[in-house]
Amino acid sequence: MNYVTYFYNNIIAIGSERRNFVRAIFLLKNLKLMTMKKIILIIVAITIVSNILSAQNNSTDLRDNLQFGLKAGANFSNVYDSKNQEFNSDFKVGFAAGAFLTIPIGKYIGLQPEILFSQKGYKATGTFLTIGYKFTHTTNYIDVPLLFAIKPSAYVTLLAGPQYSFLVKQKDVFTSGSFTVDQEQTFQNDRSVLCFLGGIDFNLNQFVISARAGWDLQNNNGDGTSTNPRYKNVWYQATLGFKF
Repeated sequence: MNYVTYFYNNIIAIGSERRNFVRAIFLLKNLKLMTMKKIILIIVAITIVSNILSAQNNSTDLRDNLQFGLKAGANFSNVYDSKNQEFNSDFKVGFAAGAFLTIPIGKYIGLQPEILFSQKGYKATGTFLTIGYKFTHTTNYIDVPLLFAIKPSAYVTLLAGPQYSFLVKQKDVFTSGSFTVDQEQTFQNDRSVLCFLGGIDFNLNQFVISARAGWDLQNNNGDGTSTNPRYKNVWYQATLGFKF
């Protein structure tokens, strides 16, 4: 190798190193920009969360206030046989909506009467003479719970108490193959049922997320004399409400 070749090779190597160096600087700058963007986003997110938490902590404690609210959601209902005989059925989804009133007795206890339109019932499937069938039982109630409230914090309320349910409409649909029977009845207020209800409310400023579990203490007929139907409602309820 002569000096000319050696010098030429060195020039090429130096140029290549310079290009690599420039590329490295460019990549470092991009990485720094990306890192800075991530850091800025993290700082913004932390700031927003901190402001929300600060606002939540500094919000007014409304446990001493008389408040009116509206709520809506869904029932997941079924029935069980009051004679303790075997009865297989599936849960049915129904609509629930109404109003409630929070009445403080003190900061930590109170009353919460409510009135709701509430759909209950059940579904069942089976076979009869080798032919499959489907049966859907839907009942529309006006539910009036009177709940005792325990308020350990501004954000949580525990509730339990009796409920009277007034049956206003009932619909039964039986389907087997191409054969369908659809029966519907309406009732006056003589079909009342005593129930028990318990649940919890999560209070997020003006919004309320509610969960309930309830069951009948009387037969669905309400008069205590009829044996058909002899099934009691059991249901779980989830609603979203707003306080004014």
